[in-house]
Amino acid sequence: MMAEDLLELRQELSRRGEPFALATVVWRRAPSSAQPGNQAIVTAAGKVRGWLSGACSEAVVIRESRKAIESGEARVVLLGSPEELKAREGDGISLVPMQCQSEGAIELFVQPVLPKPHLVVIGRTPLVGTLTRMANTLGWRTVVVDDKGDPEAHPEAGRVVTTLDLELAGVNEGSLVVVATQGQYDELAVDKALASPAAYIGLIASRKRGKSVMEWLSDVGYSPEQLTRMKAPAGLDLGSLRHDEIAVGVLAELVQFVAANRALVTFAHTAPPDAEMAPDAEMAPAERVAELGEAVDPVCEMLVDIATARFTTEHDGQTFYFCCPACKKKFEKDPASYLAVPA
Repeated sequence: MMAEDLLELRQELSRRGEPFALATVVWRRAPSSAQPGNQAIVTAAGKVRGWLSGACSEAVVIRESRKAIESGEARVVLLGSPEELKAREGDGISLVPMQCQSEGAIELFVQPVLPKPHLVVIGRTPLVGTLTRMANTLGWRTVVVDDKGDPEAHPEAGRVVTTLDLELAGVNEGSLVVVATQGQYDELAVDKALASPAAYIGLIASRKRGKSVMEWLSDVGYSPEQLTRMKAPAGLDLGSLRHDEIAVGVLAELVQFVAANRALVTFAHTAPPDAEMAPDAEMAPAERVAELGEAVDPVCEMLVDIATARFTTEHDGQTFYFCCPACKKKFEKDPASYLAVPA
């Protein structure tokens, strides 16, 4: 995959709000096939796009990338000889014995790229523009839903939807929905929001107006438990304020919510249904992939990602997984020597 294609894929994954890791070779020792600057993208599902080195390192790259995505922290990984690993002990990096027959070595920098929060603001009031602009400064992905509105009226929004369709706006379990209709169609908007799976739902209104909307929702059949999903009024209580100051309070509350629910907001897939899907579009959710687990190569004792393992063999009704064809060949030649239990 060319550098331009890798950049295009990175932009597409970011647009779709999917977490991934960018792995870069920063050092190599011959005769490793890796070259400094080689890069690959590893998705949360463990799919690799790009080129780093040979098959011996791929399982390690997948494992370390998924750890980086899960923790949100970058990591340095060294695959090398026992002597090289011992020399780097205490450096705070991941040390992995190199099992390739070439006996080369590589050092990788693995950087997680996590999606920013997905904010959907409903309405066409000045507060909508203020809140959207402020969210943009944090790098959040913003969508304005302006029922029967004009997209050009919201130049600050990353995307504008002109019908009250939150599915079209990409709302799902990780989305933050703020209703800022301010009396225009509050009840209809919050009804749509509560019908969505959004993680946060807030109504910008006075206390009196918020209470009135809550009473209406109760009258039309929403249970007390369902109504706990909505914050009315939305935002931190900062007193009687101008609309721009109200937006500050709302954004502060959203930042607080995101910090307390980082995993939910980060890993929910938020691509709109009409988005063009790249080859990785049908990847399994991160939660499902995490359950697939890892196996230990019985020859070299390296961890192998089960979901993406290329080298496997059956023995006595059990599947064994290997990091490279050399380990598989050694095992198949004499399985008993690798399965013997030490005395």
